Parts: sequence; structure tokens; C-alpha cells
Amino acid sequence: MTEDQALNLARKAGEYALEKKANDVQILTLKGITSITDYFVICSADADVQVKAIANNIIDKLREEDMPVWNVEGYNAGRWILLDFVDVVVHIVHDDAREYYGLERLWGDAPTESIE
Repeated sequence: MTEDQALNLARKAGEYALEKKANDVQILTLKGITSITDYFVICSADADVQVKAIANNIIDKLREEDMPVWNVEGYNAGRWILLDFVDVVVHIVHDDAREYYGLERLWGDAPTESIE
């Protein structure tokens, strides 16, 4: 996947999260900072059911565009769901967990883009 394709996937994931009323959708550019992935998409929700609805919408819409998720973690618990698209990792987090763990603070040196 090219850098443009990965950024496009990250932006689409952010837009699909907003369709289900995700809070504070951010894209962190990690390329050159870590070898884990190129982009994190981070968003949050008020309830476990909403966290799952956001994850389902992203998975379904990107699958329709031939961009299937490679791995899903945390779906059953619904507090923090991680969608791994290899070059893009989407974190859908319950609001209180997002505040507690502070992913944006951990990756504070990463350029950030807000999706609205």
C-alpha cells in the first residue's frame, strides 16, 4: 500500500467513525516515528454499544471498498476495539479509557489531523 493509499484509508475510517457519532476523531502520522504502522486513527464513544457500532461501520464500509480488516482485537469487551489494517490501525475507545490511557500523549511527537 502506498503512503497516499494508507492516508486515504485512515481518512475514510475516520469519516465512517463519524457516521456513528464518534467523538474527537484524530489521525496520527507515525511514519518515521515507529515501524508499528504508518497511521493511527483514534476516536472514542460514550458507551460500549456505540464503540461496537463504530467498529462495525468501519469494517463493513471498508470491506465494501475491498479494504478488509486484517485483525480485530477487543471486540467482545467493547471498551477498546483495535482494527488492524496493517498500514493503518484504528483505535475505538470508550471515552473514559481514552482519557486514562492518553494515546495522543504517548505519541505526542506525531503530526495530528482532526476529522470533522
